[in-house]
Amino acid sequence: MKKLTLLLICVASLGLASCKKDTIVNGSTPNITVVRDITPSQWILSTNGQTYSADLNINLIDQYHIDNEGTLVYISYNNGASYIQLPFVYNVDAYSYEVYPGGLSIDIQSSDLQNRTPIKPTANVRIKVVLVSTE
Repeated sequence: MKKLTLLLICVASLGLASCKKDTIVNGSTPNITVVRDITPSQWILSTNGQTYSADLNINLIDQYHIDNEGTLVYISYNNGASYIQLPFVYNVDAYSYEVYPGGLSIDIQSSDLQNRTPIKPTANVRIKVVLVSTE
């Protein structure tokens, strides 16, 4: 019985000793945050009348970023006092974005099935883009 207990203690000790927590901190490639304002005149209505779009030129977005890294986009209606992450639905309009080399496009589309024109922002909106880098 003593041998069995000793054997179980040895096995448990080896199992616990082999567990190691590795903390990986990405310190060499920081994330980049870009903040831009979109004026009401920058929103362009599509030819079918169902989407408002605004393009932001961000030269830091290249093909490598699109293929290997991440993009987070936030919108603020109160000059940056608070932000809402895209995509989201506000009232009956859906906000989304598309990333491409050299920038991104913010889209506002009607989320109902009535084929109505979405509501265009009437004041400046602030956009915060976080480029999440990888190694």
